[in-house]
Amino acid sequence: MLEFMICSMLTIFPDYLFRRYGQGKRIGREINLYSMWYELRWGITACVMLTLSLITLIFYFHPSADNASAVFRSVTILPETNGRVAEVYVGLNQKVAAGAPLFKLDDKEERAALETARRRVAEVDAETEVTQTQLAEADGLITQAQGAYQQAIDEYETQAELMRRNSNAVSKREVERRQVAMQAKEGGLAAAVSNKQTLQTKIASLLPAQKASAEAALTEAQVDLDKTLVRAGTAGTVQQFGLRPGDIVNPLIRSAGVLIPDDRRVALVAGFGQIEAQVLRKGMIAEATCIGKPFTIIPMVVTEVQNVIASGQVRPTDQLVEVEQIARTGTLTTYLEPLYKGQLDGIPPGSSCIANAYTSNHDELAQGNLSTLRWFYLHMIDTVGLVHAMILRLQAILLPVQTLVLTGH
Repeated sequence: MLEFMICSMLTIFPDYLFRRYGQGKRIGREINLYSMWYELRWGITACVMLTLSLITLIFYFHPSADNASAVFRSVTILPETNGRVAEVYVGLNQKVAAGAPLFKLDDKEERAALETARRRVAEVDAETEVTQTQLAEADGLITQAQGAYQQAIDEYETQAELMRRNSNAVSKREVERRQVAMQAKEGGLAAAVSNKQTLQTKIASLLPAQKASAEAALTEAQVDLDKTLVRAGTAGTVQQFGLRPGDIVNPLIRSAGVLIPDDRRVALVAGFGQIEAQVLRKGMIAEATCIGKPFTIIPMVVTEVQNVIASGQVRPTDQLVEVEQIARTGTLTTYLEPLYKGQLDGIPPGSSCIANAYTSNHDELAQGNLSTLRWFYLHMIDTVGLVHAMILRLQAILLPVQTLVLTGH
């Protein structure tokens, strides 16, 4: 309507002035309801063409989004494991600090596993002490084996010397028996030494590895026990939290509630038409008005333009995709943030808004070296953005009336 009124002042109104003062035709006589089209046909035709061109130019280079929303970050309260709620420490709409306990799951099984892991560590420590005692015992066995071996050597050498001096004094069989006994004692000594080395290896390698494994199991059991106590990951307010002792929570099926962080980042997410994908750019100046803060225009800036259309996404399934099911018209998701800090204060997070983005050709115009037609065209694009800004301000005025009176909400 505003575009039509502006265009009529440039087309229909001059045509009427010519008919009135140039041809002497007056409204109500020569110009009436039946002859208006014939008398003002040039002005009406030019007005319609100019209005359509202006609307197309405005909405293409200065796009508008009626489905903008003040989004904010939320944190889902979920345990890391399934379980039955044993204790609840907070209530609905309660503010909590970071790390504050929210609720606790039944931990009998985890405590039993933790105690088992502790006893396993104690068992390895006791086995280490026993092995140390066995090592001392092995030293005694080595000393004993060395003495027996030395005695066998002495007896063999004595019998061998006697046989060498007088072959009739000692039988050859006795010397061989002494030699075999000496070799047996030598084997006993080697076995005692090998047993000591085995105990040393067990103390140096096996038992530390077993203890490390037991301590890792202890740490794992402690982690599982800690998972039963769910804490707040950040400071905020607990919402939709209706847990009671005895309820069962599951991280895949049932959440415990929602935590709204105190440091939530509120911004606007707007869905612009796909036809404006070639116009929307990061850094564009924008404006918005929200129903949660009526009669207020908020200067914004485009911080991100999503380069995909969400309605066209396809997930791997066991069925072929029917294009007709995903061919609905989607929007270009665009993120807007306030141009100045604190301008979104007072707007309830999640409030519905209307947003405009404006194309600016100032940099190209400042460079110069433009043809006259190009210079006029760029100036015209920047100028018609004023019309869209006026429309947004009219919407900001009419939005409360439309919401409270016309829709009755």
